[in-house]
Amino acid sequence: MTALTLSTAAAPGLRADAIVIGVAKGAKGPVVAPGAEAVDKAYDGRLAGVLETLGASGGEGEVTKLPAPSGFKAPLVLAVGLGPVPEKDAEYGTEALRKAAGVAARALAGSKKAAFALPLGDAADAGAIGEGALLGAYSFDAYKDNGKDPKAKNGKAPLAEVALLGGKPRDKAYKAAVERAVAVSEELNRARDLVNTPPNDLNPESFAAIAQAAAKEHGIKVQVLDEKALVKGGYGGILGVGAGSAAGPRLVKLSYTSSKAKKHLALVGKGITYDSGGISLKPAGHNETMKCDMSGAASVFAAVVAAARLGLEVNVTGWLALAENMPSGSATRPGDVLRMYSGKTVEVLNTDAEGRLVLADALWAASQEKPDAIVDVATLTGAMVLALGNRTFGIMGNDDAFRAALCEAAEEVGEPAWPMPLPEHLRKGMDSPTADIANMGERMGGGLVAGLFLREFVGEGITWAHLDIAGPAFNEGGPFGYTPKGGTGSAVRTLVRLAELTAAGDLG
Repeated sequence: MTALTLSTAAAPGLRADAIVIGVAKGAKGPVVAPGAEAVDKAYDGRLAGVLETLGASGGEGEVTKLPAPSGFKAPLVLAVGLGPVPEKDAEYGTEALRKAAGVAARALAGSKKAAFALPLGDAADAGAIGEGALLGAYSFDAYKDNGKDPKAKNGKAPLAEVALLGGKPRDKAYKAAVERAVAVSEELNRARDLVNTPPNDLNPESFAAIAQAAAKEHGIKVQVLDEKALVKGGYGGILGVGAGSAAGPRLVKLSYTSSKAKKHLALVGKGITYDSGGISLKPAGHNETMKCDMSGAASVFAAVVAAARLGLEVNVTGWLALAENMPSGSATRPGDVLRMYSGKTVEVLNTDAEGRLVLADALWAASQEKPDAIVDVATLTGAMVLALGNRTFGIMGNDDAFRAALCEAAEEVGEPAWPMPLPEHLRKGMDSPTADIANMGERMGGGLVAGLFLREFVGEGITWAHLDIAGPAFNEGGPFGYTPKGGTGSAVRTLVRLAELTAAGDLG
């Protein structure tokens, strides 16, 4: 992974392949952002005019390259757009810095070292720039033949090193910000790797093995329930979804504990390593990206490991509900009734509404430990994509204040989220003449119906929220900001921030 360092060096004398500066969109043209003073001075204060001549406007995500001025040891200056100039006395937001750093890092693929001279007002800015650069430099090339360099990105290796100019290497706050950026980014990129791995190489068993290896490395307790243990325990939802596959299901429990913890947070992730829809087979054109249906489990896994690496003073338990949803002679049929781990029975009306079935078992298992809060994460419904688009996830819950706090945490780390309701009138649509509840209800408001179903399996009196990341979990378009094409690692940063807030006692 790209190395990240703090540097007090002056831009002209630093040996690097490029100097990255910021340029903002002003009312009368591009405006050179703070941090680039040395570069602007070398251009006799005319850098903004030079950039405008080259077509730069300062718009978000814009990249302009120009030769470094005489006397600089780096041969290239890369100006990246920050968006509109902040209002008077305001500073550039951390998300603008994060996005700009990501764009710059991706544009510099193939370079060994880049010096980032972006606006750096405090440690939070350093963390945002570092995080953006590390996430933007990401590439997944494990299955590409790139000649001698297996890490090459389209023939170019990812940017090897980022030096944050203006950083304070001896300052505790700056050091902590960089260490956090590295830990969170490395684990988020691990989640991206899992989402991008083809389903013939990632199934419930191999996913569980990866989780076991990481847990051992970071001092996390791990428990894996295989088919026999799931049958013995009565996990009918997970078993029912995995019944049609030759690759058996798994329930993985990851437990990070802190001796100073006063709160316990449980995270539950949907881990359908491939979703064909089962007997209710998906139509043509809807199967190609279904390797991403384990994104929720990948995000929970990454968040637990990140919490351990950061040594957060909160107990965090991750539950990965892993199964492959396939059609076969042994697969669950529409009309079948499953007895869940909670004891409730579910009539399966559609086998493509499988995520809620594996989550139901995991939610009840998590509830037995009576944590202070449970958050589940899932690529659950196409309805949520229709409602909120491809870049925003929905948040539902049984506590309005907790839901609002999660939305604020997501906003703080740069993950667009929106609070969604759980209308009680939609619950009746899941009434079943045969079982306690059906796994389908009214078609309209399908994302909310799924949330209401999950609520049925949360222990009484436990604060709970549900994140439907079906839109932002997998980017089928071109890369933007620090977000690559393919798996995005959606919700990892929100979960880590939630853990930090819980450890600090800021969530009550």
